[in-house]
Amino acid sequence: MILRAGLAAFGLSLTGCATMESPGPKKVLFFSKSSIFEHSVIKSVGGKPSFAQGILSDLGPKHEIEFTFSKDGSLFTRDYLAQFDTYCFYTTGTLTEVGTDKNPAMTPEGKDAFLNAIKNGKGFVGIHSATDTFHTGEVPGVPAEKAPTRYKNYGAEADPYIRMIGGEFIHHDSQQVAKMRVVDHKFPGFEGLGDSFSLNEEWYSLKDFSPDLHVLLVQETEGMKGPNYQRPPYPATWARMHGKGRVFYTSMGHREDVWMNPLFQNILFGGISWSVRNVDADVTPNLLQAAPNCMTLQPEPPPKPKAG
Repeated sequence: MILRAGLAAFGLSLTGCATMESPGPKKVLFFSKSSIFEHSVIKSVGGKPSFAQGILSDLGPKHEIEFTFSKDGSLFTRDYLAQFDTYCFYTTGTLTEVGTDKNPAMTPEGKDAFLNAIKNGKGFVGIHSATDTFHTGEVPGVPAEKAPTRYKNYGAEADPYIRMIGGEFIHHDSQQVAKMRVVDHKFPGFEGLGDSFSLNEEWYSLKDFSPDLHVLLVQETEGMKGPNYQRPPYPATWARMHGKGRVFYTSMGHREDVWMNPLFQNILFGGISWSVRNVDADVTPNLLQAAPNCMTLQPEPPPKPKAG
């Protein structure tokens, strides 16, 4: 079925999950540097807040979340990162490059400090293109034709950021209505979703899933149009532990109407609330049960002929 605005009946409450001690609002860094493609929902035009920033600023206080918004990678130091409970990424590309949006890049030391902070107990939330970030082997100075193929699972050899977030973007085809199968109704924000739902969205084809994922939503590929979806069903939203840190990711979030949908808002703030430890949840790994053939990827397309 296509979910309508009537989903507002679900509200934005996180009832049904264990509530943990929450002394005052938790601090979340919403980081949206784009070293390659910059999505419209996180683009600031004329100095005005982005569309996503407006949504998060409005909903944050209702969930005891205080957001800081930044596109400046040079701020990533151990001391700067220490002030936040969770880092929320809507990013693209190799963030140690200045790239498309011309905002300052992370240093390699900043990237290490960020990953170590999560391992030591900070939270992480990735939205949509957060998996289109720090692609394995795609580094500054290496031409795309010499970079490792995206149509392969690299496992332990994947970029440390990919191992942290739990999966990597391959490609996507045209936006379309597709179905998500709900795996866990007990996770915060998932209580009223039913067995499945459908949305019009830009759906990511993903790979290189960490074996300890707790899958929350599975992308049902049957009937989807485009070569990137000609593969078995695969995880699209999940949670996992990275050392002591709580990691949550959802592939949704490209379209403005999705950001306005109470279903997406409920899912996103459920993940954020879990990551900052305002609520608790069972994240026992279930990858093989939820999507047993997810590591089977679509065929790699033939190389494009060279001009001339």
